[in-house]
Amino acid sequence: VECQTQRYQDANRKIAMQILKSKLWEIQESKRREELNKIKGGATIASWGHQIRSYVLHPYKLVKDLRTEYEETNPDSVLDGNLDGFIESELKYFASSR
Repeated sequence: VECQTQRYQDANRKIAMQILKSKLWEIQESKRREELNKIKGGATIASWGHQIRSYVLHPYKLVKDLRTEYEETNPDSVLDGNLDGFIESELKYFASSR
């Protein structure tokens, strides 16, 4: 990095060091973002095509896992935390897809 904006060498050195620090920080930040993107993977939009579960509470009662096709007809139990059936079906689903 080169800087000759000031009259004195010491002032130019300080400015050049600040520029160098900012460039190094930018490189470090871009590496961190790339690493984070590798870990996170591609972002998906939460829309109708990307739902995991659907909850129907009226006129009939049903909770359905759209990936594994598992259905539970007691949504109150699911909303209270009884997710064992969903967990088992998802484990089977991912085990069979490997």
